[in-house]
Amino acid sequence: MRYLVTPSWLLHQLNTENVRVVDCRFQLGAPDQGQKEYRQAHIPGAVYFDLEKDMSQPVDTHGGRHPLPDMEEFASKLSDAGIDQETTVVAYDDQGGAMAARFWWMLMYLGHEKTFVLDRPFSQWKQSEFPVDPHVPSFESRSFVPQVEPNRIVHLEEVKLALQEDGVQLIDGRDEERYLGKKDNVDGVAGHIPGAEQYFWKDVLDEKGVWKDKEALKHHFKDLDDDKKIFSYCGSGVTACVNVLALKEAGYENPKLYVGSWSDWISYDDLPINRG
Repeated sequence: MRYLVTPSWLLHQLNTENVRVVDCRFQLGAPDQGQKEYRQAHIPGAVYFDLEKDMSQPVDTHGGRHPLPDMEEFASKLSDAGIDQETTVVAYDDQGGAMAARFWWMLMYLGHEKTFVLDRPFSQWKQSEFPVDPHVPSFESRSFVPQVEPNRIVHLEEVKLALQEDGVQLIDGRDEERYLGKKDNVDGVAGHIPGAEQYFWKDVLDEKGVWKDKEALKHHFKDLDDDKKIFSYCGSGVTACVNVLALKEAGYENPKLYVGSWSDWISYDDLPINRG
């Protein structure tokens, strides 16, 4: 697998100086819960990155519920965590990879290829009796130099143009109820961007919450054409990163993330919405 690692692999890397583990646990609606759980127990040596404090900036009129933070500030936080271009980074969470995939995508966006995601939730790490630790580590600061790769991101204007293009495939990572326009208790407006196909992000996991293997992911995305552009979105640009990671695992070359996603799209009164 290209960007997923197993608990056994990670266990043997924990005392490696150039490996940094990042805990990304976070609960929407209970924003302090992830850090609280981190301080109770985490994978030894893991540092904590918060979805809203570290991986997002405050919400504005447009840009969605989780707009990207100032990337220079984010790079500074990476430096403080002892991460530079030579560091292998492994992210995990307890939400099926949703938050860890967002962290993975952000590092990839900054040109850091040596970034991976644990292929299962932290709770399974504990159930397997792998080591956990309440100690909050500190590391000598390094210098993370961002090298932004703009081809990993897609902006609103490109999504609008995609409505008129045959060479673009939009995929929506939300659940069926929100996608079909039945009800949306998160963003308040249900429906989807015209032309988007639903690929619920949790469908890349098996019944135990473990990431499916490459062949299963290839089958899952078999109707998508790698010769066309693929734009991934969700409610706020978080779980859409799961689909981006899964597409990369399946062998797709350059899926792009619409960071603002649905919550950005509906912030404009003149943009079309499909239901059903």
